[in-house]
Amino acid sequence: MTDAFQLNDEQQDYSQYDLNGNPFPYSPVPAEDPEIYCGQQHVSEKISSTVSSMLATGKSKHLVITGKYGNGKSHTLKYTRALLRDREDVVVGYVAQPGEGFLDIYHEFVYDLGFNGLQELAYEYLASVTRDVTETNPMDATAMESLIDEGGVLLSDIVPEAIRRLSDVTKFADFARAIVHMVYEDTNLYAWQWLTAEGIRYEQRKEMEIHSALDDDTMGVRAFTALKNMLLDLGYTGVFVFVDEFESIARLSPKNEQATLNSIRHLMDQNSSGLCMLFGCAPEVWQDVMSEYHAFSERIGQEVALKPLTSEHLYKLVGDYLDRERPLDAKQGRIHPFSESALDQILQRSQGNIRQVLSMCSRVLDDAADSGQPKITTEVVQEVF
Repeated sequence: MTDAFQLNDEQQDYSQYDLNGNPFPYSPVPAEDPEIYCGQQHVSEKISSTVSSMLATGKSKHLVITGKYGNGKSHTLKYTRALLRDREDVVVGYVAQPGEGFLDIYHEFVYDLGFNGLQELAYEYLASVTRDVTETNPMDATAMESLIDEGGVLLSDIVPEAIRRLSDVTKFADFARAIVHMVYEDTNLYAWQWLTAEGIRYEQRKEMEIHSALDDDTMGVRAFTALKNMLLDLGYTGVFVFVDEFESIARLSPKNEQATLNSIRHLMDQNSSGLCMLFGCAPEVWQDVMSEYHAFSERIGQEVALKPLTSEHLYKLVGDYLDRERPLDAKQGRIHPFSESALDQILQRSQGNIRQVLSMCSRVLDDAADSGQPKITTEVVQEVF
């Protein structure tokens, strides 16, 4: 019996096109940190204006990015997040979709910060208190952790003051205790579970002297606000929250949808400074939200729409991708081996949908390389599809 198929890990050869490889994704899902932004000028300007305004003034500002499925909403949010992550004065969290309510948004946001990220903030807060109440001068989280490990300062000397100050700043004593417990080896996992709203047993809460459960939207708003106020107290400019696939709230019951929107509205009302929320949403759902939930949509007030690609956008996008695999000394034109007419054909078939464009370019390039085509023409595209 012969094998029905053979596996081969040999790399396809694209050298005839002056390419080291196929630069297009086989599955065009946005990378976590996209290197190429295939957005549009008006969208870039609107996002830049929203983000820059919050960074410059500290005043909260929010934006909804609309666009049909595959037109680049997730890509836009992830690209903006990647740019902001390079800054040391902000905290950035990405929420893949809003889930069943605001508590899920809060949970995903804290999860995106991660255990280590939250623990680092706890050490940072203890460092700020230590500088004030002792003669030591730890300047960051790492220095504080070393100081504790080496016995240069005793937690028992600074923790009561840290909890008192953080309770004053956040108006949420249980949150303050949970943050401080992030630095204790015995209880940091319990503290993490409480802070992520995963829920812990009464005995575990009692061990940390935490009296409340983080188990509904109201508590989620309170905890998020506490976290943001702690960050502002540490000198951060603010918090950026990216909520993707916001259209999925339309799948909730009317009661839960309204509760989710009300919770986000309350979060915005309680945080007039230091908060910037960017939502990715299908246009038809955002239209419904604007017509049915005025109190929520008025808090955002700004919308920018991603449109299908034009031929000009497409040539630039394809050129940018090809450049990633093209040697610097290549003599070919930017979109080679594609002809303009072939790309126009892809544009027409995809109706300008970015996700489909990338998928089609990837497939056409592989087929052309397989069959030894010197150039990708309209005929090649028609043959593939």
